Amino acid sequence: MSATAYHHGHLRQAIVDAAIDAVRAQGPENWSLRDLCRRVGVSHNAAYRHFADRDELVAVVAELTMGRLVQALEERLATVRVDDPVLRARRRLAELGRGYVAFAIGEPHLFRLAFLSTAVTNPSPVPEHDPYGVLSRVLDDLVVAGFLAASARPGAEITCWSAVHGFSVLSLEGPLRNAGEVERGEALDQVLTAIDRSYAATTGAVIGADDLSPDHLA
Repeated sequence: MSATAYHHGHLRQAIVDAAIDAVRAQGPENWSLRDLCRRVGVSHNAAYRHFADRDELVAVVAELTMGRLVQALEERLATVRVDDPVLRARRRLAELGRGYVAFAIGEPHLFRLAFLSTAVTNPSPVPEHDPYGVLSRVLDDLVVAGFLAASARPGAEITCWSAVHGFSVLSLEGPLRNAGEVERGEALDQVLTAIDRSYAATTGAVIGADDLSPDHLA
């Protein structure tokens, strides 16, 4: 298909879609803008009407990936339907962690591109494309519910994110990469429980052994 066959931004979207497919199939690095143009059926120069270089295209794919991650996280949060505000806030934080790791395992190459690419150095300026913002909201709910002390709230994002992101990397590239789903799930629950206990200690809240079970398993 020639470049003239694309109208109203269709070529740009076609290249973005081809890039996503290439990342999924070949990894974050093993593709070029020239290869994508060949797949789409246009000349190499046609891509430069929409992207200054490969890095700009990578940044677009990374932002789209962040948007998909946020959507996946929001869907996990929606599964928490318990009425008690404290238990609800705690389970939402746990589901956020589970959703983050599940996304990383389900989209390993896109996950790597979004977080490791040198073209992506700053959080998305679009709030709905920022998982950090989702985490901040959930942590604020823990404070409002009285489970996490306000004095312990500053910097809580980096603690939680480091834990689940590190777990995700261990699952993709480290000793957990060969773990079965059950084994990995149990290990993740240990991490989430440790965070939950540390927050309970800030207010002296009493917690139960099965409090963080998903609603459908509780």
